[in-house]
Amino acid sequence: MQQWPHEFTLHDEIYQVKDFSRDKVRVLMRLDPCKLELANPKVHRKDHDFAVTWAKSYGKGRVYYSTLGHPKENWDDPRVQKMYTEALKWAMGLEAADITPQPAPPAACK
Repeated sequence: MQQWPHEFTLHDEIYQVKDFSRDKVRVLMRLDPCKLELANPKVHRKDHDFAVTWAKSYGKGRVYYSTLGHPKENWDDPRVQKMYTEALKWAMGLEAADITPQPAPPAACK
């Protein structure tokens, strides 16, 4: 995930995972709730925790999830290509990564 800056804009289709919890996953990328229209009736997450990419262990396996990649042009983005390539390496056990769950950072809306 090092190829991504701390903040950036990328247009994509984002899913709101219904029963998502940070208790057992390491969130690697999320939407900034301060930049969203939270009053929009299509926003369903009341906790305003919009994980876009995360990883976790599942038994002896490794799970990587990302909602990025719906528009064709995003697949031409070298950052997206590297993200999925490195995720595959990690999922196959070829790379190590810290997937310790962490709480969401506090929102600092201005």
